[in-house]
Amino acid sequence: MPDSSNYKLFINGTWRSGTGTADIALINPASAEQFGSVAVASAHDLDDALNAAQSSFFVWANTPAHERGAILIRAAGILAQNIDPAAAALSQEQGKTLAEAKGEFARAVETFEWNGQHAEELSAPVSIDEKRTIIHEPAGIVAAFTPWNYPAVLNARKMAAALVAGCPVILKAAEETPSAGVYMAEALHEAGLPAGVVNLVFGNPPMISEHLLASPSVRVLSFTGSTPVGKQLAKRAAENLQRCVLELGGHSPVVVFADADIPKAVSAISDYKFECAGQSCNAPSRILVARPVYETFVEKLVAVARNIKVGRPDDPTTEMGPMANPRRIEAMERLIGDAVSRGAEVRAGGARIDQPGFYWAPTILTEIPPESLILTEEPFGPVLTVAPFDTIEEAITEANATDFGLAAYIFTQSHDIQKRMARALSAGALSINYLKGVSADAPLGGLKQSGYGYEGGVEGVRSFQSLKLVNAASPVRLA
Repeated sequence: MPDSSNYKLFINGTWRSGTGTADIALINPASAEQFGSVAVASAHDLDDALNAAQSSFFVWANTPAHERGAILIRAAGILAQNIDPAAAALSQEQGKTLAEAKGEFARAVETFEWNGQHAEELSAPVSIDEKRTIIHEPAGIVAAFTPWNYPAVLNARKMAAALVAGCPVILKAAEETPSAGVYMAEALHEAGLPAGVVNLVFGNPPMISEHLLASPSVRVLSFTGSTPVGKQLAKRAAENLQRCVLELGGHSPVVVFADADIPKAVSAISDYKFECAGQSCNAPSRILVARPVYETFVEKLVAVARNIKVGRPDDPTTEMGPMANPRRIEAMERLIGDAVSRGAEVRAGGARIDQPGFYWAPTILTEIPPESLILTEEPFGPVLTVAPFDTIEEAITEANATDFGLAAYIFTQSHDIQKRMARALSAGALSINYLKGVSADAPLGGLKQSGYGYEGGVEGVRSFQSLKLVNAASPVRLA
């Protein structure tokens, strides 16, 4: 494994220093102190990555699907053996607890396994009738960009699906959390992945994206991040007609009806929300509660938030670690300060915790004026707004009142309400009476300003495949 105090680039099967500007410092969010660095790629490094991916494309695309799958399964096993050190590195970089980091890597292992196990069927020809067959072919080189909040899961979702489809990948992983990409690249290399099929780069994100997308050999852009950046990348991709898979921002509502199991709802919401200090695009951020149970719900939620133990992520008793960087602290100060200045009531938290590192207290806001920025901007932190509603129509209107449409959650025992809300809510995913993260075997995509395209499941692999229709004058068998 490369030196964890100085992460390098992985290009054409070799770890190497970057030839760009000075390395980027790695900062521990639990202490705000530097503990390592990550290499910076130059245009020369990126050209080498593009050439390596291009050279490997024919070999990898023509590797039998079951062999591609076997490599992914072996890589999953290698990654599973290294979960403890990988999780420790991620926790130090990002601030999430060790338990959360281990759980994330377990999901990454599951993602590699699922894609590897289904490699043959995902690449098999499909017959329409005796004379027509659809062939699934690799789309080409994939430029993948992942953020710092869930790097293990998101790196795995992009790489596993692209690789099983037969596509080489150039992964621009997050500079603040480089170790997840390093562990995965090393696992794939050790599992027998041919040189050049996966290349890992770090550096200046705008420069890297502009350089990679300027290459016509890149055929697919896969990006997870903010909506503004996603739009900029989509514009660049349009110049070369590169296919885009964009998972962008979210502002997920939770609708709690009067017949809900309130203790269960409070527990489920708080557990999912305050994981990763609320820095998840799928995490709930706006809670709408039926008025008859509103006060009861708020009291229980406030009690839970006030009792969450915030502390160092390497402390096994910690329930929520620090935020990942000072930018997120600044965002909390701005959004919560704006809401309070307009008349919102802070029921729990609401301020930075006075200790070294980037710690913010779990926050509950009520009485939020409708013009407050926190109701329309993605908060991406440990803060929940709670408001009452009187009718299901009002709940639907308020739940859909943002430009985002990634995830939504409801709590109710009524099958009629469940059916109506499943149709009415503008979201790519709806969870009923529980909250759950993305899984390897099901597609996830956003609506409205939350992006387009799908990751996960069969549809996620199809994002990296082109469909060729074969017509024949007489019956033909291509399987």
